[in-house]
Amino acid sequence: MGQASRKLAHRLRHSRRGTQGWRQQAKHDAVRIPKDVKNLRHLVEHEGYDPLHAAYIAAQNLLSFFAESVSTFDEFDAYCDIVGAAEDAYMPGGPPFSPITVSYFTTWALFDVRFGPDRETLGTCLLDVAELVGIDTLTLDTVQNFQVSHMGIYEHVGRVASRVRLRELVTGDVFECHVAAGYLGKEGELWYVRRCPPLRDLFNYHIIFTTPYVLTETSKADWTAYLNKSILETGRTDRRTALYEVLKYGREPRFWSEFIFLGYHHHHPDAIFLAGLPDVKGSLPHAH
Repeated sequence: MGQASRKLAHRLRHSRRGTQGWRQQAKHDAVRIPKDVKNLRHLVEHEGYDPLHAAYIAAQNLLSFFAESVSTFDEFDAYCDIVGAAEDAYMPGGPPFSPITVSYFTTWALFDVRFGPDRETLGTCLLDVAELVGIDTLTLDTVQNFQVSHMGIYEHVGRVASRVRLRELVTGDVFECHVAAGYLGKEGELWYVRRCPPLRDLFNYHIIFTTPYVLTETSKADWTAYLNKSILETGRTDRRTALYEVLKYGREPRFWSEFIFLGYHHHHPDAIFLAGLPDVKGSLPHAH
């Protein structure tokens, strides 16, 4: 538990009123997270959307409520400074106003922005005080999955019915995914997306939570070389850990957001197309 979490936990232990709203919100959002196969069937037949996507939306809603609630506490000043400056710079909302989508920005702000001396995130803070807030175990699992997730670079390697098969660059791991935005793309494309894993044994597929960023005017070899170079720069011996660090945190908090902003090329309703590489400024359409 980091410094911000410890201060927050102290506040919660001494303020029953402070936890009441969070408990009510946690109970409200937990309803959207499927608990068993019967609950899954209800979500599909009566709600009309993918139940794994619904589960992650519920977790995001809970974290957003949490973020708003703690934003006035001084232990979160550093966090608010980072996210507030990024929001002013990028004005997230998706094209044509900004290439930074709400799904990308929100998940980055909640799960990837590290702040304070212990480099906590909003997600780790909520996990640290989950017992005080009264979050049930399945909701907790969903938040935990979200926290360890990250944007990644994948090669489109085909489809299985309405799902897409994606192969992660460098590791070669392959995942069958439901794409929440509906974009199915075509084999050979490179995608920059946030992949969230299945929940327990309720699902056999992953969810692409963000609108896909399709990487153009660069090849798989280009991006593999870039990632391998970035892995070496971390100084870590475990390549998977190094790749995770590169993709989740970048060289500084706004590293990947800046790439999206400068690399925007064009968009479709369900996908956004980027060009160039982060370390080749001349390759980025809006770098000048």
